[in-house]
Amino acid sequence: MNITSRRNFLKAAGISAAASTLPNWFAEECRAQGQVNPSRSANDRLGIALVGCGGRGIGVTRGAAPYGDVLAVCDVDDAQMARAKEFWPTARTFKDFRKVMELEEVDAVICGTVDHWHTLVALAAMRAGKDVYCEKPLTLCIDEGKRLVAAEKETGRILQTGTQQRSDPRFRLACELVRNKRIGQLKEIDVYLPSGQRKGPFQSTPVPVGFDWDMWQGQTPYVDYVEERAHRTFRYWWEYSGGTMTDWGAHHNDIALWAAGFERSGPISAHGKTLIDMIPGGFTAASQYALEFRYSNGLVHRCRSTTANAWNGGVLEPFAQKHGIRFQGSSGWIWVTRGHMESSIPEILTTPLPSSAERLYVSNGHMENFIDCVRSRKEPVCPSEIGHRSVTVCHLGVIAARLGRKIEWDPDREQIMGDPQAAASAAREMRKPWDYDMI
Repeated sequence: MNITSRRNFLKAAGISAAASTLPNWFAEECRAQGQVNPSRSANDRLGIALVGCGGRGIGVTRGAAPYGDVLAVCDVDDAQMARAKEFWPTARTFKDFRKVMELEEVDAVICGTVDHWHTLVALAAMRAGKDVYCEKPLTLCIDEGKRLVAAEKETGRILQTGTQQRSDPRFRLACELVRNKRIGQLKEIDVYLPSGQRKGPFQSTPVPVGFDWDMWQGQTPYVDYVEERAHRTFRYWWEYSGGTMTDWGAHHNDIALWAAGFERSGPISAHGKTLIDMIPGGFTAASQYALEFRYSNGLVHRCRSTTANAWNGGVLEPFAQKHGIRFQGSSGWIWVTRGHMESSIPEILTTPLPSSAERLYVSNGHMENFIDCVRSRKEPVCPSEIGHRSVTVCHLGVIAARLGRKIEWDPDREQIMGDPQAAASAAREMRKPWDYDMI
């Protein structure tokens, strides 16, 4: 197949697969809405650079490849860079992402790094006049998100946060049904996330050849190399991430905010606790936790690891055995997760929304939406403000759980109120020489 016919085939196949659990009327809508087409000519192709060549970075970039040419790949680990070169043998290689930003031929940067590098890479790209597709979670702390939102506005660049559930028609439909009160007035949201890993203690070992361990750590505190700190298991260390609360939580809490209409705002309080102590010398991000957020309209939003049931009287709910989102309204509920959606009122899924209904931003492909917005300069489905607000909920949950108490949040001023210790956690100290001005 040529690129165009292959892409159209995959697009149609994806919608057909989704239609197995999507109502026919909504699946037909998705087909009619279509998606952006691949490059129309050689002059229309984008210059793309990948920073962070792990499995996720390579996978996302392969999704962008039909729309442009991958001109550069960058990673501090030669082994990961070599894997990227297998896909794009003509791409130039770099270990310092700042050199990538000097390439005039690069139009868009895909950031697939570990979490603690997302903000600095995205800031450098936007300041260099590049558009950015940045993997989730968008930031390591709340303060970083404020900086990204300001930079996107100041530079006029496009930033798409990689919370791809925004472009899954199943999640969009669930949000539209909730917003249009098909389950009555929204009262409660229950988000279930996979538990994290609880392992250790770990021993330091020699740094692998070709791996710049100091650069990988960046602004985080320096420690001796431990294999379990890097690559896939980095997310279980609080120093580099927030555990599954920021990993999966950036997805599911984003959908919770979208359905509730708080995607550009947030809760007014967060209360949480960890449910099991971590092993000394092992992973440091909480593996099991229970959190509760409250909003100005009285909405209650609980977020729990799948083994947690601290707020339901000790009874393990059926939905708590898997991850996803449950919306409880005054008339019924909707449950949605990847590949599945159901409701206590089955007919609301099969009855089309009226023409007067509130409809949400249509994106049936996350990378395609980014490419379309790079060309059109319209706002993508998940710009920095929305990505920042979604992960702010996660950061508030992590802070509340680590402190083991309730914290008050002002979503308009974006400040933790009346608790200096908690407020200090909205930012993180940066190890020199790294800071926001050197990129």
